[in-house]
Amino acid sequence: MAKAILSVKGTAELKSKLRRNANLDDVKNVVKLNGSEMHRAAQRYAPVKTGALKRNIKLYSEDNGFTAKVASEAEYAPYQEYGTRYQPGTPHIRPAYHEQKRQFVTDMKRLMK
Repeated sequence: MAKAILSVKGTAELKSKLRRNANLDDVKNVVKLNGSEMHRAAQRYAPVKTGALKRNIKLYSEDNGFTAKVASEAEYAPYQEYGTRYQPGTPHIRPAYHEQKRQFVTDMKRLMK
């Protein structure tokens, strides 16, 4: 199963600044919005032959809405993402992650101002 996980360093500073400047519901909304956009992008990048890979890309909300997880759950998803020795990969999770990461950071910075 191909997964993308975003880790943030300096969370203590981030939490204190967010408590002063933003409502935690705003943070949850940013996480939810960016998670759903990454989910759509991963589906858009997924190679389509039968559509099974695209249908098996799922979005999960965890940690009371503070974590969004996009996972490609098709059994053959890692082979599509990374390739094999016989064929190159057709990444769909990684490009969506890298595209959305910039927007997520921008949105979080906007909340901290």
